[in-house]
Amino acid sequence: MRADYRTVKGPGETEIVIKKSRFIARVTRAETEQEALDFIAEVKKAHHSATHNCSAYLIGEHDEVQKANDDGEPSGTAGFPMLDVLKKQGLKDTAVVVTRYFGGIKLGGGGLIRAYGSAVSEVLKSTGTVERRLHLLMKATVDYTWLGKVENEVRLSPYPLDHMDYADEVSLFIYVPLAEEDKFRDWMADLTNGQAKIGEVRAEFLEFDR
Repeated sequence: MRADYRTVKGPGETEIVIKKSRFIARVTRAETEQEALDFIAEVKKAHHSATHNCSAYLIGEHDEVQKANDDGEPSGTAGFPMLDVLKKQGLKDTAVVVTRYFGGIKLGGGGLIRAYGSAVSEVLKSTGTVERRLHLLMKATVDYTWLGKVENEVRLSPYPLDHMDYADEVSLFIYVPLAEEDKFRDWMADLTNGQAKIGEVRAEFLEFDR
């Protein structure tokens, strides 16, 4: 199971103008290379008349898949600067496309590198990023006589309560950080004098704003 990681909060778009050229940056989360390629194709279709649609993406826990495409700009002046911004911000599973409508004034190699990098920085700033942290969804089952106390303590705790199921007994489904499973079990045992039945449901990532 992969470790906690940072990624883009969701799809986003911004535009900057540099020496009359329009740079439209779009970003999305992409957990597979095919998702990244589909996103790039979608942007290219929407901006088929643009001068360039440059792209970059990082996929995988250790950036196993990383690609950059200059789409006709001088080699190394667009895709790689875009990819570099993603890397420097520590993002995973992220794809970005910067569409350029040429404004008639050449920017030169350095100017292009700055322009494409700035476009990606701006869209990431606008869209925001999240930290995805691995949790265990735990099931704590108690007799109804414990419900009031347990529910109240859970709601006051740092452990998010997902939902409760009511049957012959009541089950509380609670998210616990992966490293705190034993601590949670001990806490619940102390809370209920050992009466709670604790089980694991599944591992799941929760998202927290950065």
